[in-house]
Amino acid sequence: MRKRLLLVLLTFSVLAVAGFAAPLLRATAAERTQQLVLARNADLDRFAALADHAFGTGDAAVLRAEARRYTDLYGEPLVVVDAARAPVVETGGVRAVDVAGSIDKALRNEPAGAVQWLRPWSREELVRYRPVGDGTRVTGAVVLEASVRRATADIAAHWALIASGALTALVVCGLLALVLARWVLRPLADLGAGVRAISAGSRRSRVPVDAGPPELRELAASFNRMSEAVAEADERQRRLVADASHQLRNPMAALRLRVDALERRITPDGERTYRSTVGEVDRLEALLDRLLALANADRAPASGEPGDVAAAIADRVQAWRSAAEDAGISLTAPEAASARVALSTEDLAQVLDVLLDNAVKYAPGASVEVTWDGRTLTVADTGPGLTDDEISLAAQRFWRADHHRGSRGSGLGLAIAGQLLAAHGGEMRIARTRPHGLTVHLDLPEVR
Repeated sequence: MRKRLLLVLLTFSVLAVAGFAAPLLRATAAERTQQLVLARNADLDRFAALADHAFGTGDAAVLRAEARRYTDLYGEPLVVVDAARAPVVETGGVRAVDVAGSIDKALRNEPAGAVQWLRPWSREELVRYRPVGDGTRVTGAVVLEASVRRATADIAAHWALIASGALTALVVCGLLALVLARWVLRPLADLGAGVRAISAGSRRSRVPVDAGPPELRELAASFNRMSEAVAEADERQRRLVADASHQLRNPMAALRLRVDALERRITPDGERTYRSTVGEVDRLEALLDRLLALANADRAPASGEPGDVAAAIADRVQAWRSAAEDAGISLTAPEAASARVALSTEDLAQVLDVLLDNAVKYAPGASVEVTWDGRTLTVADTGPGLTDDEISLAAQRFWRADHHRGSRGSGLGLAIAGQLLAAHGGEMRIARTRPHGLTVHLDLPEVR
């Protein structure tokens, strides 16, 4: 967007400067051309008067002397002929036959045409003529070849000055365009960063409100208010879940005590019902534990010691190896290089427990491999896996696949793992394993 805005501003600047400079260049050249024409017309008028006097007296000595002096001074050839086209004066190496066309026009008393304005690269000599005599009788003609070198040099100097001014104006306009683009786009960049921060899991993101146009300042203030409202709503929801979990622990503990106390009084006929009740109590306790873990995962990450990925993998794989063997699962973890990440060792262990627990529950008889490539921690299994539609829902709270609803679990494990990663700036990605199975990629945040 910055490039497009700068392109628009610079294009407008170029057009504005060109619209000012082009007429100025033309006016400067036209003015200098007019000065040259007026000066040479005055010279022609003087020589036409001298020639008229010489034709009347029959003495052209003064005319010839003035013509030679003029050519020596300005280097411009001069030709004077009488009514019969006989040369009277020829200076500068130009003969009457060389300018016969201009002589004919002068003797016919035709006015000299308008002169096109000169350019710095103009090289053709300027030919001007005057008839000798009065308005009714032409007694001769004066032709002057005026040099344009000095005039074109003056025009080139003026054009260079105008061009340097235009270039300076373009540089100033470019700097102003950069300042303007930064002034306008900086608040937008801040807003974009704030939106990305919220999308990445930040619960409270603020942007500066003292930069940019008033409209963008108001937008930034509105964004901050929205961010605060979202953070407060999220915090209220987290507190509700945490408080509810804590409040339910006491009655759940009392229920557990009563159920356990009934075990000695259960008759054989009620054994099945009793075991079912105990299972439901176990499930409710696990659900409360997961709800509390989810509430804690939603909190902003507390500052703590970075975790060692290799140590966490080795510890949790060893802890789950017995359960994996009971489920007929081949659990492997190639030795990983030691690396520190922003998640604490406890958080890493909790995330790995979620993934390995899912593998043991939902991929019996399969192979499970835990790998670490220095940035991404991967847990892949060769179990039945999930469909693409199910994968898109797998990290949602309380979601369970239809064919897993009869097994134990709360549907909160992946949600907790994803939230823990997001709270620290990481990301969890779920994909299918080819030809079958499920792969979970954990992009772990680096230590800053």
